[in-house]
Amino acid sequence: MSNPLLHLQALPDFDAIRPEHVAPAIRELIEENRALIARLTAEPGTPEWDGFVVPLTEAGERLGRAWGVVGHLHSVKDVPEWREAYNGMLPEVSRFYAEVGQNLALFDKYKALAEGPAFADLSPVRRRIVEHELRDFRLSGAELPDELKPRFQAIQEEQSQLAAKFSENLLDATNAHAEYVRDETGVAGIPADALEAARAAAERDGQAGWKFTLQMPSYLPVLQYADDRGLRERMYRAYATRASEAGKPEWDNGPLIGRILALRDEEARMLGYRNFAEISLVPKMADNPAEVLAFLRELAAKAKPFAERDLAELQAFAREELGLPELQPWDIAWASEKLRVKRYDYSDQEVKQYFPEPKVLDGLFGVVRTLYGVDILPDEAPRWDPDTRFFRIERDGETIGHFYLDLHARDTKRGGAWMDSARSRYRGPAGVSTPVAYLVCNFPGPVNGKPATFTHDDVLTLFHEAGHGLHHLLTRVDELAVSGIHGVEWDAVELPSQFMENFCWEWDVLSAMTAHVDTGEPLPRALYDKMIAAKNFQSGMQTVRQLEFAMFDLRLHSEVDATTGPVPVDVVLRLLDEVRREVAVIIPPAWHRFPHSFSHIFSGGYAAGYYSYKWAEVLSADAFEAFEEAGAGRGSLLDRETGERFWREILAVGGSRPALESFKAFRGREPRVDALLRHNGMVTT
Repeated sequence: MSNPLLHLQALPDFDAIRPEHVAPAIRELIEENRALIARLTAEPGTPEWDGFVVPLTEAGERLGRAWGVVGHLHSVKDVPEWREAYNGMLPEVSRFYAEVGQNLALFDKYKALAEGPAFADLSPVRRRIVEHELRDFRLSGAELPDELKPRFQAIQEEQSQLAAKFSENLLDATNAHAEYVRDETGVAGIPADALEAARAAAERDGQAGWKFTLQMPSYLPVLQYADDRGLRERMYRAYATRASEAGKPEWDNGPLIGRILALRDEEARMLGYRNFAEISLVPKMADNPAEVLAFLRELAAKAKPFAERDLAELQAFAREELGLPELQPWDIAWASEKLRVKRYDYSDQEVKQYFPEPKVLDGLFGVVRTLYGVDILPDEAPRWDPDTRFFRIERDGETIGHFYLDLHARDTKRGGAWMDSARSRYRGPAGVSTPVAYLVCNFPGPVNGKPATFTHDDVLTLFHEAGHGLHHLLTRVDELAVSGIHGVEWDAVELPSQFMENFCWEWDVLSAMTAHVDTGEPLPRALYDKMIAAKNFQSGMQTVRQLEFAMFDLRLHSEVDATTGPVPVDVVLRLLDEVRREVAVIIPPAWHRFPHSFSHIFSGGYAAGYYSYKWAEVLSADAFEAFEEAGAGRGSLLDRETGERFWREILAVGGSRPALESFKAFRGREPRVDALLRHNGMVTT
């Protein structure tokens, strides 16, 4: 039987793909690429687009798609067989890409293409692709002396392995902890749906009572609602010390953090940069670390007074109303929920009953249909888990793209939510390939035959990931290297995702996507008004928390001395303490090990780039303001004309032009921070 990873012209056959297919398929595709590169670099003369870039693109895509399927399964089906298959090939794949990036003959061919007579005749998009290639060759060490290239390759290979191990340690440590509660008084306050899921989990283990884990759908209700302070503290401590020295030594991410930082620093210095942050910013909108740090500090200066006010109010409430003279970190979510109920007369749990999963999906698809005139329809394709679904996007009967939807938490799926490319739009000699995306979340699943219900935060997360998906799926660019999210500056890639979150606060959107899970009644206007009144509840504290993460990440990669080897974890923790003293209002206990689970920067591609969330939030808030202007006085911001312009100038163009040019084409001016501050209630009047 032929290897299904070698036949991905259509959709991946997840029913047929097995771990034993990985090594032979990936090795064959690597050798195919090596042979093609050898042939093309040996050909005399100046290369041309059709005879040089096109075959390289198509061969690279065959390998990239196959390896992408393997990486995806490693993330959503992390069983020993898939973990072994992924890790078994990871060094060879990393070595191959490092080898390509340093291939001087290939680099010379691209330079010859850029300097050749035909370059001026290429479209601006193709010229941009060639310029990106030249930049990436330099960042991959192509211009390094030959004697240094093996070391540079070894650095890339080890970094890939450490990133994978970091993620696996975190998943294993998350899955290892459970709290069994057998006394009803011990679960007081926890909502009924969370208790049903906890009881079912205990029964699967042959235990009485309720089982709580560190997976988000189980962990969050305990921290937010459990009246048992001891249970909250045990869960908080277990979560905060995952993958640290407090657990199994083989799952401790501390040594990995130190080694990763040293390797990144060595890589940067080999390429002539002073630190890794400088190299990370080369393909981004921001020019240098100082500019980013100034941006973060400006926001912190505006946000911290609001955060201090938020905390003082919470502390006073806890002291006077809850009998807690000293608010501990494991009390914050619980006390905040009590304060929200007291001040705004509603709870997250009450709102959650109005967001059953089917209705939320219908609402999301309705927003997309209204804004962009496309239909999202159920479709069929092999999937990796029976819980996942598959959809087709059409406009006027024409298929634009597809996406897989994997919403519910599983203990074999890594945490968080994300969108990834399964296939990108490309017009080649064989015609057009439409894009396909993976949308993955970790929401609670259905319990006892009732549909899953989502918190409003879950709905925001779903819209966020759908925004990434639309960026990938609604592209009109035919060149693979810059279609969808490819080639978009990383600090602008969150624009479409954060933009979509704004619609989750609009009455016409919410009223159309709610139906009480028991009665079917839509969200009452009075409850919506309370949600709006509470929209910026503790927004100051939430903002400085994100700024803390971003500043820690940037300073870790630009200020910490990693020139003498692995960075001791206490150095990392001291920097975090320093950042917290500058921007935070809540200081976690000394035993807290946040860096050990900061997978965004140690295994998720956000190294020296976590600031992107805040950077892009300025763009997304300003872009949404265009819809506010168009819909003013009309009762709805779902303006089709503005949606078409957003599609045309932002979503459709992907990375085919600089993000700032796309923003200005949509807004007609440079971005401003005013809308973000107004949306977050941080404008002093």
